Amino acid sequence: MAIDWNNELVEQLDRHWRDQMRPRMTGLTDEEYFWEPVPDCWSVRPRGRSAAPIAAGGGAFTIDYAFPEPDPPPVTTIAWRLGHMVVGVLGMRVAAHFGGPAVDHTTFSWAGTADEALAQLDEAYAAWTAGVRRLGGEGLARRSGPAEHAFAEYPMASLVLHINREMIHHGAEVALLRDLHRAGGRAGPRPAQGRA
Repeated sequence: MAIDWNNELVEQLDRHWRDQMRPRMTGLTDEEYFWEPVPDCWSVRPRGRSAAPIAAGGGAFTIDYAFPEPDPPPVTTIAWRLGHMVVGVLGMRVAAHFGGPAVDHTTFSWAGTADEALAQLDEAYAAWTAGVRRLGGEGLARRSGPAEHAFAEYPMASLVLHINREMIHHGAEVALLRDLHRAGGRAGPRPAQGRA
C-alpha cells in the first residue's frame, strides 16, 4: 500500500485541530484570554503596561518577553500562548517557507481581544496547513534551511512534525487554563498529612 506522507503529516494536526483543539477554544472570553492564574505571568498587555524585560509589538498591545528566557520561565496567559502560536509557531514559518507576509515579535499587532486572537490563529493555521499540503514528497524531503535554527539541516518533514507537536502542546495548555479559569482557579483540598 502506498502511503501519502504529505497527507498523513497534515492530517495528524488537522484532525486534532478540527475535532479537539479549535472546538475547545470556541467561546473564549476576554476575561479568560487575559486571566493571570499566578502572579508575574507573561501576557499580552496594552502598550506601556508591561513589567517584563522586553515588551514587543507594533500596535496598541505588546507581548511580554525576556532574552535570555528566565529559568524557570514565567507562567503565561492564554493571550500569550495564542500569540506565540500565531507568530512564533506558525506566522514566522509561513513567511519563511510559503511566501506569507513577514512577521516578527517586534512589529506584530498583538490581539487585544480573544475574538481577534482566534481570528489571527485561524488565519495563521489556514496558511500553514495550505503550505504544508503543497509541499508534496519533494518538498517534505528538502532541507528546512537557515530560517530554522534548530531544524536548518533537517528535512521539512521534521519541521512539520515539530510544528504539529508545538500546536498540540500549546493547544492543550490553553484548554487547561480554560478549565482552571472555569473552576475559579481554586486549589483543591490538601491530602491528609501522615503522622511521624
